[in-house]
Amino acid sequence: MNLDRLRKMKKNLGYSNVELSNLTEIPLGTLNKILSGATKNPRPENLEALERVLFDTTYQYGYKSAAPYMLEEEAVQYGVKPEEPHEKRPGEFTIDDYYALPDDKRVELINGRFFDMEAPSVEHQALTGSVYAQFLQYIRKKKGKCVPIVSPVDVKLDADNKTMVQPDVIVVCDRKQITEKRVEGGPAFVMEVVSPSSVMKDYIRKNAKYNEAGVREYWIVDPVKKTVVTYDFTTDGYPAVHSLEGKVGVAIFNYDLEIDFDEYKELLGE
Repeated sequence: MNLDRLRKMKKNLGYSNVELSNLTEIPLGTLNKILSGATKNPRPENLEALERVLFDTTYQYGYKSAAPYMLEEEAVQYGVKPEEPHEKRPGEFTIDDYYALPDDKRVELINGRFFDMEAPSVEHQALTGSVYAQFLQYIRKKKGKCVPIVSPVDVKLDADNKTMVQPDVIVVCDRKQITEKRVEGGPAFVMEVVSPSSVMKDYIRKNAKYNEAGVREYWIVDPVKKTVVTYDFTTDGYPAVHSLEGKVGVAIFNYDLEIDFDEYKELLGE
């Protein structure tokens, strides 16, 4: 595989070096050197790992983005024609494409790529509902101007028209961001409840997007691992990891509000 074509495919698919490192299990430093050309003769197993992600993963989801970069023998191997036409490649989809989807199609758009969303579980809904209710009660009590919102709600993060997400719980403190159709820009607070199928998206892709969009605080709640990972993007500190029990303080409210995760467990009779 020609390395230059791999670079072009990576760009068109919208992968970051961090994402590729996680998917290929190539150390990030090594991957950076390969893609920059600093490593003149990359190890064959590393190139094979890159090919596997950029081809096999791509075709697993039915995309034809790789076709223009394939040699004839590669086209035979993957069962497509290099000249096979396609409308758009992952990385090229926009919010117009997002709104053109059928109403029953639940997806998120991140960096021009669509990601399917599973129907939430009962535990997921109980958890998000409990957290939302605690935010609402606190803000009403303090007569605050922030607005808590529970999913589904569209949040347009970027000015480039290629990202639309539906976080599980958000808190918007600039009401000018709230329009009739969606929230424009990064909310002050975002919480995602991770599922086995959304690990990469929540921990890596969305993490980076929320940080870039000006989100001040980001929580990842993992019911399987029983953890709450909190990021305060206003500081340079490392994320804090809490147990999914008891109370966790909210940074945007100077920790005056503490979300009690035992409440949703009581709702479920745990």
